[in-house]
Amino acid sequence: MPDFTLTATVSAPYEATVARVRELLADAGFGVLTEIDLQATLHAKLGVEMPPQVILGACRPQLAHQALQADPRVAALLPCNVVVAADGEGRTRVEALDPAVMEAISDAPALRPLMKDARERLAGMLDSLAHGTDHTEAPDAP
Repeated sequence: MPDFTLTATVSAPYEATVARVRELLADAGFGVLTEIDLQATLHAKLGVEMPPQVILGACRPQLAHQALQADPRVAALLPCNVVVAADGEGRTRVEALDPAVMEAISDAPALRPLMKDARERLAGMLDSLAHGTDHTEAPDAP
């Protein structure tokens, strides 16, 4: 199965990583529109225990608007999901849906530069997280 996520695993506690991911998403031009606490939800609905895990629905309005103009079906893929999950003692895994998967869904040429921009921003955020840097800002899209 082809990769459909961009991933980083860090040696940092879960709560600190969630806070850092929020900061880095903002630095990359994304806002967090939604938050789903999977641990709490699955415990409440199914009574199951699992390690802490949250889905952050991240959105860069400029890119979302342009993508929707290129192909309105893209709305089914919005917002960009970023998952932060405890991954053992003092380790946290962060995954984001790779915007490049849109190429398999839509052949709208106008989506290509938008996917590239979103992918660069999310990959930069994950790289900054993994390497402890603050170089997440991508150039503004035209």
